Formats: sequence, C-alpha cells, structure tokens
Amino acid sequence: LFDLTAEDVVYAKNIFEQRSPASLTKIMTALVALRYGNLDDMVTVDDSAFDIEETSSVCELHTGDRLTLKQLLYGMLIASGNDAAQMIAKHVGGGSIDRFVEMMNQTALELGATHTHFVNAHGLTASDHYTCAYDVYLMLNAAMKYDLFMDIIQRENYYAEYTDADGDPYAMTWETSDHYLTGEASKPSNVVIYGGKTGTTDDAGACLALI
Repeated sequence: LFDLTAEDVVYAKNIFEQRSPASLTKIMTALVALRYGNLDDMVTVDDSAFDIEETSSVCELHTGDRLTLKQLLYGMLIASGNDAAQMIAKHVGGGSIDRFVEMMNQTALELGATHTHFVNAHGLTASDHYTCAYDVYLMLNAAMKYDLFMDIIQRENYYAEYTDADGDPYAMTWETSDHYLTGEASKPSNVVIYGGKTGTTDDAGACLALI
C-alpha cells in the first residue's frame, strides 16, 4: 500500500517475492501500447488472437474483425480479453508478438522493475513469466499517468462498435471483472477506489492491483 502524495510505503509484505502475475501482466501490455502505439490504428484480427487457452477470458473477437487499437485496449483491460492482448501485442510489435514482449521487458527495466520477466502479453501461466508486488506498483504508477488508462480502469463496462470480416457492423459490450466497480465487493468507508486490474489463474491465485 503506497501513499503517492507523501511518497511513503504505508504497508508492505513480501513485495519482492517473485510470483506469477496472471492478468496483471496486462498493465504492462497497456503501458507499452500507450507509449508506442497509435490509438487510431485499425487492427484486423487474425488467428494469433486465439493462440491462448480455450477457457481463458476473452473479448469474443473473431477472425477478420476490424477494431481500433484504442478499442482493443478497452477490451483487454475491462474484460481482461486475452485475444485482445494478443492482437495489441502483434500490432504494436510490428507483426511480432515476441518483439512486443521484448518491449515489455525493456520497459520493465526502464521502470526499475528488476524482479520481473515476461514471456507473453496476456499473463497466462508460463515458465519464466513472473513479477512481484513492488514491480506491479511501478507499472501501475507509470500507466496511471495516461488519461486513457485511467478512463478505462474506472469503467464498469464499454460498448464497442466495429466491423466483422464481411465489413458489416458488429458490436460488443465488455463487462469489468473488478468487483469494486460492479458493487460485488465493498470498500472501507474512508477509502476511494478509482479502479484497477484483476487477474486469476490456478498458479497465480486471485490477483488485484488498485488505485
């Protein structure tokens, strides 16, 4: 728990312990996309979007769908869509997801997140994919400087209109997985929660980063 105004650590426990981050990974994916991507770029969904675990969280994208990078960011952070993360990585990585992951690791080093290493953009469990609580703070603190990031993480849902493979109009409403925004979880009376990112896998357990 960090007080950003006083620049003070209010509470910390095992903050440098390396752990599997699940979808908290997407904080870094968003940060790299915001730094290096063009939000108005049109992205065409291809088969790489589905190179993920079948039962993992998705935005329900389809091959040939055309969305903006900005829309994909909303889908990735609100619905925790792994398919959206894949397409963001491929597009911003210049056609290479591996190149995008290199950008993630380079950005982590620039932030001082030295207990972190990524091998994918979505956070599904993988060998050598890890971070720690302190590094998550560094990533979130960097991402929250972008107005778009702050807008996304405070939304309970997002309605996206785009086109399908035939060029016909298509729409989806993505719902947040943040129980504080949906009212499924109650915050302490003297605390204001703006939003954040959730993540859950068997290996990582239940993860949560909040502003």
